[in-house]
Amino acid sequence: MGCIVALDVGTKTIGIATAQEGGGIPSPHSTLSRQGVKKDVAKLVHILGEVKGTALVVGLPLELDDTEGRSARLARQIGDALREATDLPLHYQDERYSTVVATERLQAAGYDGHQRKSIIDQAAAAVILEDYLARA
Repeated sequence: MGCIVALDVGTKTIGIATAQEGGGIPSPHSTLSRQGVKKDVAKLVHILGEVKGTALVVGLPLELDDTEGRSARLARQIGDALREATDLPLHYQDERYSTVVATERLQAAGYDGHQRKSIIDQAAAAVILEDYLARA
């Protein structure tokens, strides 16, 4: 059985989370340092193969007025390139406040600031995936 993979695309990093198909719990997976779209996509394709990815969910950082700014265009650029490279189903999920929710959860779990910084992007990806699964 494969898994659904969610991405929290930022300018410096991409957080990755996974959940098993058919009701798995979203879990943080890893964080990639950005190296440009082509290299990022190549690394992500490799990870998708390792985890047997069957669908992609990309967080879309909409503005408060529901418009798409620079960050949303960057997320779409990565998502569209991955869809082209893999032919996997692609879904965009509003990710406003995902980092805030992830930070609150990590604080509640006792992670200090340094620990949170190293995993916040993958924790935010898990929140994005949780929101997507709740809506699907």
